[in-house]
Amino acid sequence: MALQYLRCLLQSTLPTSHRLCTRSLFPQKRPARTFTSTIPNQATYNQVLRGCRVAQKARKPVSPALVNRPEMKGVCLKVGTVKPKKPNSAERKTARVRLSSGRVVTAYVPGEGHNVQQHSVVLVRGGRSQDCPGVRYHLVRGAMDLGGVGNRITSRSKYGTKKPKAT
Repeated sequence: MALQYLRCLLQSTLPTSHRLCTRSLFPQKRPARTFTSTIPNQATYNQVLRGCRVAQKARKPVSPALVNRPEMKGVCLKVGTVKPKKPNSAERKTARVRLSSGRVVTAYVPGEGHNVQQHSVVLVRGGRSQDCPGVRYHLVRGAMDLGGVGNRITSRSKYGTKKPKAT
């Protein structure tokens, strides 16, 4: 056994094709496998001093006119309809509203049918209408001059409808 070991040590200087010793005699240890495919690139102290780290940009608010407010009062200037974006086809009801802050925004009127007209006082909340370009606000049904949706059975709280009387 010792003779074979010496023979292998002497032949370790030879190329792999000329070696006589087998792998079973002296199994080679493999390095422990790391479980990540990417090497963590940690910035050095000098790189940080030179300014390699850039702060993330702040996210834009979905409803910029209502920053730090849940809803705002406004007066309707114009009521109209908008056609939705490509795959959809309908007439979405919208209202141009001057908020109490002085800003003028376009708001979506949810639900079927409405009683909004020019000079109506309405409550505006955030939340865009996804298929209407430029519409970033919703009107609150059942608040101020805007009435609730009639004959609504499900999701009544979203549309300002009272519970129907049981007969």
